[in-house]
Amino acid sequence: MAKRGFPGVPGNMNNMLKQVQKMQREMEKMQNELAQKEVEASVGGGAVTVRANGKKEIVSVEIKPEVVDPDDIEMLQDLVLSAVNEALRSADEMMNSQMSKLTGGMNIPGLF
Repeated sequence: MAKRGFPGVPGNMNNMLKQVQKMQREMEKMQNELAQKEVEASVGGGAVTVRANGKKEIVSVEIKPEVVDPDDIEMLQDLVLSAVNEALRSADEMMNSQMSKLTGGMNIPGLF
């Protein structure tokens, strides 16, 4: 009876390769799921709200009309910048949290 697995690879290595392949499939599935999830960050008491997805893409920016002051554009720019950065941080945290569940808390360079 022929052995299944990878030709020329010892049994323990074979098992390890299978586990790595399984983890890779699970990681791809999780990345696809995370890409569909969104996080939201608001600053200035809700004056500016930014939503980002799990692919770290900004999907929306909402600015309350009362915060738009033509004489103080710098404040609005700062609020938008802060909200974007916070949304991206939240997306990173979401990704890292989900990936650590998959990797068992191991920090594997290059995975995410």
